[in-house]
Amino acid sequence: MHTRIPLLICLIAGVLMFLQYFSGHPAAKAIYNNILDWWQIIFAFTLLVGVLGFIRNNLRSISRKKETPFKTIALMALVSMPFLALVGGTKIGSPFMWVFEYMQAPMQATVFSLLAFFVASASFRGFRARSVPAAILLVSAVIVLVGRVPLTEHFSTSLSKITFWIQDYPSMAARRAILIGIGLGSMTTALRVILGIERTYLRGER
Repeated sequence: MHTRIPLLICLIAGVLMFLQYFSGHPAAKAIYNNILDWWQIIFAFTLLVGVLGFIRNNLRSISRKKETPFKTIALMALVSMPFLALVGGTKIGSPFMWVFEYMQAPMQATVFSLLAFFVASASFRGFRARSVPAAILLVSAVIVLVGRVPLTEHFSTSLSKITFWIQDYPSMAARRAILIGIGLGSMTTALRVILGIERTYLRGER
C-alpha cells in the first residue's frame, strides 16, 4: 500500500503532462502552469537537500581529519555568501558582488582553464590513427581546428568551406543520430516510470 500511492501520483502527473501537449484547451494550459509552479518548489527542496548533504560530507571529512583546511574553507564560504547577501544585498558594489567577482569568478575560470588540459590529453588518446575510422576522425578534427582559425582565411578559403561542410553534414548527421537516441531513451524511461515498471526511486524497490 505504501508504494501504490506514489505510483498513482506518478501515473496521474505523467498522463496530465503527456496529454497537455495534444490539447489547446485553457484548462490544460492552467494545469501545466500549476505543475511548473510545483516544479520550482521541488527544485527549492532539492537545493536544500544538496546543501545539507554538502555540509554533512564536509563535517564528516573534518571529523576524520581528511583535507580539513579545504573542507573548512568550503563550509565558511557556504555560510558567508548567504550572510553577505542578506546583510549587504546583491547590488553592484556590495560585499556579496565583490566576493563573487573577485573570488568566485576567478576560481571558476581557473577550474575551466584546467579542463582544457584534460580535453587535450583525452583528444591525444582518442585521435590516434590506429584504424581507418580513427584516422578519418583525426583528419576531420585537424581540418576543423585549422579551418576555424581566422588567420586561415587569409591564405585559403577552400579550407573554411570544407570545415563548414564537415560541420553541416557529417557532424550534424552524427549529432542528430545521438539526439534521436537520447530522445528514444528518455521516452522509454518516462513510460517505464509512468506505468510503474521502473521503481528504483521508491527506496530502491523494483
